[in-house]
Amino acid sequence: MISKLIDGNRRFVSDVFDRERDYFAELAKHQRPTVLWIGCSDSRVPVNTITQTKPGEIFVHRNVANIVATNDWNLSAVLEFSINHLKIPDIVICGHYGCGGIAALDETNDDDRYIPIWLNNAYKARERVDEKLTGLHFQITDEQRSNLIVEENVRLQLEHLLDYPFVKTAMRLGKLAVHGWVYDMSSGDIRVVQRNEIACRD
Repeated sequence: MISKLIDGNRRFVSDVFDRERDYFAELAKHQRPTVLWIGCSDSRVPVNTITQTKPGEIFVHRNVANIVATNDWNLSAVLEFSINHLKIPDIVICGHYGCGGIAALDETNDDDRYIPIWLNNAYKARERVDEKLTGLHFQITDEQRSNLIVEENVRLQLEHLLDYPFVKTAMRLGKLAVHGWVYDMSSGDIRVVQRNEIACRD
């Protein structure tokens, strides 16, 4: 597999880089992305492929289950750099159906030390969905429930964004909008679950 990566890079150089050398030369001088993408690490959700964007257009942060955690210094630095320095006007949090991280909310694995701690930041999404489902008078499939949790997790992580004071400030000044999306691997479609700006909590 490693040799396949090197072979792929050689094809990239000959088929893409050489053909668009001027574009990549300009890109090497600076970056001006217009979107910060916070997505899942899942290998089946390649950002530039599913959005058909070029290098330099999207600033990307990915982790298990597209989580926004205020104790994650990595993400905190990404947010700060994106808003304060790159002046990115839009943040997208994109989950996806069939997410292994979301499925793990229902699982117990004594061999895992770090995954359960990380997923503490998403448990409320499962709780919210299950609470709503208890009031229904009909059954839904496990897949439907999982999809609802995926969508609710996106909404939850959008809420977590507002725990960053500089995010709230940028939104109040009209310099930033946040968006919640879910990618459907079965169709290739991106679905909007939270439109445009969300109200800032005081």
